[in-house]
Amino acid sequence: MAKELNEDTGFRVSIKTLIGIAFAIATVVGMWFALQADIQEAKELPEPPPQDVTRMEFDMKDKMIRQTIITTQEDVEEIKETLEKIEDKLYGR
Repeated sequence: MAKELNEDTGFRVSIKTLIGIAFAIATVVGMWFALQADIQEAKELPEPPPQDVTRMEFDMKDKMIRQTIITTQEDVEEIKETLEKIEDKLYGR
């Protein structure tokens, strides 16, 4: 037989359980307010200044890249010459 729930229905809760529920609610509420405070603080922090590349820095990087390309081109030409010499020796040209 199932019991019906109505205004006269009662239940028992121990003091330990009530304290535990109250502690859990207090913990969740405390964490919520701490999180809200952290969010508000993060909103108020100043934004970092944009990183501007100076003309001198740009010129130096451009020069370095161009020099790297020229050096690589010279290395490729040397490798081609060496390969031709090897082919000449190998095939007796």
